[in-house]
Amino acid sequence: MSEAHARPFLLLATRAEDEAADQEYAAFLRYGGLAPHRLRRRRLEREPLGEFDLDEYAGIILGGSPFTVSDPPDGKSPVQRRVEAELGDLVAAVVRQDFPFLGACYGIGVIGSQIGAVIDRTHPEPVGPTTVTLTDAGRVDPLLCVLPPRFDAFVGHKESVSELPDGVDRLATSDTCPVQAFRVGANVYATQFHPELDAQGMSTRIDAYKHHGYFEPGEAESLKQVARSGNVVHPGALVRRFVQLYED
Repeated sequence: MSEAHARPFLLLATRAEDEAADQEYAAFLRYGGLAPHRLRRRRLEREPLGEFDLDEYAGIILGGSPFTVSDPPDGKSPVQRRVEAELGDLVAAVVRQDFPFLGACYGIGVIGSQIGAVIDRTHPEPVGPTTVTLTDAGRVDPLLCVLPPRFDAFVGHKESVSELPDGVDRLATSDTCPVQAFRVGANVYATQFHPELDAQGMSTRIDAYKHHGYFEPGEAESLKQVARSGNVVHPGALVRRFVQLYED
C-alpha cells in the first residue's frame, strides 16, 4: 500500500505535562521513522477516547504515565479512573483480536491487569538506566530479536508484574525486576523499560516528575547526570521494528 493510503499508527498518551508529553510523541516519531501524519496522538488525560475502530490503525502504542494501576481505588482521580476504564475496554478488544499493540511501562500494568498478571509494588526500579536481559523466548521473538541479548535501558516505576499467567511469554528480565517485557498472543507487547527514551528524554521527565514520588526532588540533577553518562543506545530499535512489522 502506498504511504498516502497507509493506515497510521496511534499513540495513546496520558501525560498532563506538555513538555514531557511532546517529548514522548517526538521520540516515538523519531525512533519509529514516522512522519507526523503516520502517528496520530490522543491525549486521554484531556479528553475521552470515545468511539474507536481498531481497523483504522496499523497498530497502537501506549506511552508511559504518572498513573499506576495498583494505586488504591479511593486514591485515584476521576481522570485516572476514566482512563483506566477506557484502556481496559480497549485492551480487552486488542487481546481478543490479537491486534498489534506496544505498551511502554504503563502498558505493563494496563495489559497485565487485563490478562490476570499480578501487578504490585514488589519490584519497583529507581529512575535511571538498568541492564535488561532477553530470555530465550525474547531472543527469537519477532519484535525483540533486534535487540542485543543484554542491553541498557531507562526505567523508573513504582509497580511491575511479579507473576505472569500461564501461556504468556516473558521476553526480558533484569536483576531488579523479573518481567521487563512480555507478549500476549502473537502481536500484543508490553515493556517495563522505555524503548523511546534517550538521555535527553530522561532528563525532561526527571524535571517533569520530580515531585511525583519517584525520587527525592533534590536528587534530580544527579539523576540527570547518571542518565547522560550511561550507555542507553539500543532500545529505540524496538520502536522501529514494531513499525516495520505492522505498517501497511
